[in-house]
Amino acid sequence: MTGFQSVAVIGAGAWGTALATVAARAGRDVTLWARNAEHAARIAATRDNPRLPGVRLAPEIVVTGDLATASRADIILVATPAQHLRGAVNMLAPHLAKPVAVVACAKGIEYGTHKFMTDVIAEAAPHAQPAILSGPSFADDVARGLPTAVTLAARDEALASALVQALGSPTFRPYHSTDIRGVEIGGAAKNVLAIAAGIVVGRSLGASALAALTTRGFSELARFGRACGARAETLSGLSGLGDLLLSCSTAQSRNFALGITLGRGEAAPAGKLAEGAFTAPVLVELAAAGNVDMPVAQAVAAILDGKLTIDAAIEGLLTRPFKAEQ
Repeated sequence: MTGFQSVAVIGAGAWGTALATVAARAGRDVTLWARNAEHAARIAATRDNPRLPGVRLAPEIVVTGDLATASRADIILVATPAQHLRGAVNMLAPHLAKPVAVVACAKGIEYGTHKFMTDVIAEAAPHAQPAILSGPSFADDVARGLPTAVTLAARDEALASALVQALGSPTFRPYHSTDIRGVEIGGAAKNVLAIAAGIVVGRSLGASALAALTTRGFSELARFGRACGARAETLSGLSGLGDLLLSCSTAQSRNFALGITLGRGEAAPAGKLAEGAFTAPVLVELAAAGNVDMPVAQAVAAILDGKLTIDAAIEGLLTRPFKAEQ
């Protein structure tokens, strides 16, 4: 497979800006697309994105509001939130006249359709070669060149390997995989479990409770993954356990921060919800359909829906029958 020279990033939020910086650092020709023309013009003029303050964009990164220009790249990274992925790819699809790698850079499951990210891409853009980027990372760390490792998966191993070679650098280390479903499940499920971990911290239940919650949560993540055909090594690697541990240990995670807020008895902040809030009910429904036991995820979904108080959820988890390790 030929090397990829040009990269377009769809979405000029913090994560999209960080990924544009990654691609430029790897020596690619980079275009950063912003839906809002004013936002694009401001970034282009100042080389600074207020959504990722303190990070200067490299002068060679082209910032545009023209989707046709961005769509000509060899690789397209879609850095919108999971629930907006379909809309972004729908806009992109008419501009794709030939097969092109379209990489979802969000972690989640589409609300309403129960579709994973690569399935959404495949439906919305027939010419796309879907891939998924996931792993334990935060935009600020990535943009500043701090050491980061992620997973990049595509069904075709040659494509996955070529994508890694195009985006990797000494401080941004993608590991390639063909286990798309494992990477998607690891990224989506950990968002829900990070909310649960935040609730434990917000409720001041202690480090032992947080450790227990994290390990039991990973156990149910792995159970669900295996039921969906994911490989064990994917779930125990960067896109599964690594992502979960990072998100359950720092308030930089929107999901963890939401859990802390709920655990303190405060109302969830108005505006954009953390991705795990959308994923929780979908994950529970998928688990029920596959007869997979996911009590932590079920408790989170019930709390978010107002069907269960936090105290009742905690009591329910603590009074479950004793059973063998799984």
